[in-house]
Amino acid sequence: MSTYECNICGMSVNATCAKCDEPLKNDILTKDDGSEVQISKCPSGHGKIKSPLCCGNDMTCSID
Repeated sequence: MSTYECNICGMSVNATCAKCDEPLKNDILTKDDGSEVQISKCPSGHGKIKSPLCCGNDMTCSID
């Protein structure tokens, strides 16, 4: 399960898919310009999200 953590305050969030209740998997999305964005995606193909925000910054997640 992807666990995002705030580097400033330490809050953490676990993410699951609301459609199938499966834990989201951490992944990298490569944009058209070649830059990368850390995301979590549903292993059943229901979609993906960008990392959540906390304290005005993206929360981070270790890549499995």
